[in-house]
Amino acid sequence: MKRSSLSASVYSPVIHQRIKRLRHLSHLLDNAIALPGSDFRIGLDPLLGILPGGGDVITGLISVYIVWEGARMGLPAATLGRMGVNILLDTLTGTVPVLGDLFDVTWKANSQNVALLEKHLAQPQPSRAADRLFAMAMVAGLLTLVLGVAALSLWMASQLFSWLQPSG
Repeated sequence: MKRSSLSASVYSPVIHQRIKRLRHLSHLLDNAIALPGSDFRIGLDPLLGILPGGGDVITGLISVYIVWEGARMGLPAATLGRMGVNILLDTLTGTVPVLGDLFDVTWKANSQNVALLEKHLAQPQPSRAADRLFAMAMVAGLLTLVLGVAALSLWMASQLFSWLQPSG
């Protein structure tokens, strides 16, 4: 995970703690496990994504939390939009069995989003009221997306299991 060149001492203690927490979460989801014999790392996101519905909900909600914290730190709408697109791509591809989980191994949306947040904090731009409104709408939309995908996954799994049950 690439860290901002801005010294952490420039941040207020509250912002510093938030960034530290977000770095930790993104590391767990995207890079926590080193693959033996290589420099490649995977996180819990693709592993939990194997669980129908439940894993995608957990990782999706954590991803939305990272965006929420970015909004609380005053990120502009353009940056929040890029973060939202990262989650959207991660969530939608995660619905495709097997291929979605393989995509999750390489697409590290949470690490990308924390890097976007840190880039903004290194060169802050003033936030506007429209940015805050956009942030609230986007977080609500992302939550709806994550929960909708989870509901769809659970419904599809229940349909599959009922189809596999012998009739009798």
